[in-house]
Amino acid sequence: MKKDLGVKPAVYPMPVLMIATYDENGVVDVMNAAWGMICESDKVTLALSESHKTVKNIKINKAFTIGLADVKNIKAADYFGIASGNDTPDKFARTGLTAVKSEKVNAPIIDEFPLTIECELAEIVRTDNFQSVVGRIVNVCVEDSLLDEDGKFDVEKSGILMFDQFKAGYYVTGEKVGQAWSSGMELK
Repeated sequence: MKKDLGVKPAVYPMPVLMIATYDENGVVDVMNAAWGMICESDKVTLALSESHKTVKNIKINKAFTIGLADVKNIKAADYFGIASGNDTPDKFARTGLTAVKSEKVNAPIIDEFPLTIECELAEIVRTDNFQSVVGRIVNVCVEDSLLDEDGKFDVEKSGILMFDQFKAGYYVTGEKVGQAWSSGMELK
């Protein structure tokens, strides 16, 4: 038996994405966004409202980075979701994190986040119901220590955060329990 919960954003897990941009003066701004995902093999989409400073910055620079937050940086990641760049101009500086300019796009890479997706603005899609910032992936960079013996990102080593919208909790990625495009083959 199932119980009705009403209208909830009931997708689990949600990512904990750190969207980093420069403002018109070159000041680093980072926001925490859970409503984003891969939408094509070389594109990401972020459901961000027009009012975010980050969206204004993306329009100015036509670029952004997405850092995947990890458990070691949970305080800063959560703070980036609590404080608004519109109200707190020194938001990034308060965290003590380190930003370096991407060599691929006009946006900062936050050193402390283990994996970063560097994006150029592809388009902003507006409808009556939502706004989506679509980025073209230009590069993905990752900490060497998080690569496996085949040079692939090892999520089990990463401590990457996930967000639970039901209880507003952060969780870390866990053990591998199956293999995509293989676990269900016996049913084919």
